[in-house]
Amino acid sequence: MATTIRDVADAARVSPATVSRVLNGRDVAADLAARVHDAVTRLGYRPNSLARNLRKQATMVLGVVISDVTNPFFTSMVRGVEDLAQAHEYSVVLANSDEDLAKEQRYLEVAAAEHMAGVVLSPASSRRTDVSVLADHRIPVVTVDRLLRGVDVDSVVIDNHHAAREATEHLAAQGCRRIAFVSGPSTTTTGERRLAGYRAALKHAGLRDDPDLVVRADFRVDGGHRATLELLDGPARPDAVLVSNNLMALGALQALHERRVRLPDDLCFASFDGVAWAGALRPTLTVVEQPTYDIGRTAAELLLARIAERSRATQQVVLPSQLVVGESSQRR
Repeated sequence: MATTIRDVADAARVSPATVSRVLNGRDVAADLAARVHDAVTRLGYRPNSLARNLRKQATMVLGVVISDVTNPFFTSMVRGVEDLAQAHEYSVVLANSDEDLAKEQRYLEVAAAEHMAGVVLSPASSRRTDVSVLADHRIPVVTVDRLLRGVDVDSVVIDNHHAAREATEHLAAQGCRRIAFVSGPSTTTTGERRLAGYRAALKHAGLRDDPDLVVRADFRVDGGHRATLELLDGPARPDAVLVSNNLMALGALQALHERRVRLPDDLCFASFDGVAWAGALRPTLTVVEQPTYDIGRTAAELLLARIAERSRATQQVVLPSQLVVGESSQRR
């Protein structure tokens, strides 16, 4: 005979109503919730998800809308979301906005139409991304990597200003005086804050903020390639380059190879985000490593907490990054 919710309640020494609240992600005292989860595990209880969804008028599905599915940053981040979601019997549906506001909006409308329980979102724009369709359907949203301006939602980020400043100060400490920056788009808080951190480091080091040494690109390989060629062929050739994400870094490295620029003899190089194959490169790269898996897992934790308690205070979680110094930025 199949295990029932009453069997779980008896084993956990709580009421069936308490079991129901725990399984539906509602606010329950931690010790009671722990007893219920322990009983569920011991008895192998599997709730009737269809009946439960009909009662809740929402699916046990979380949507994840990311800005670029080709970026390894998001691969690890989504895994963090999925692992935490699976542990709480939620499924995850992934969508790629491709940095396109119209495409992003369509996916948010799908999430609302499908009564998803919540959405983890990497916004295509800090000001123009519109999550009102989710708010209208009382679907909570947590942003990752980037913030939404003027919208009160939970978020998980790193301190991009500090990370960019630390990397730029490291390059200055190597004796570099013409430090260039391949920046992300100004439409994202990530792009804004990293550029501001770079400029703060130049000021601290007493270096000139030369507009010819800053090129904006689109967080993609081609953008990094184009931007780096523009810097190398410009009037003030840099002696160091900091690149604002991993895909643009790949394009930048291609451009440096085409121009026969040696690292770090001719130019020091650093970027945000490593990639799995970077360990095979020589010289090894200096990178700002982000806790991508933890960003995703923390976002899922915030989302499930918001589903359980809609009135809880909004949180912005800032996770630490780490500057990992490789050979590409160290002057011999």
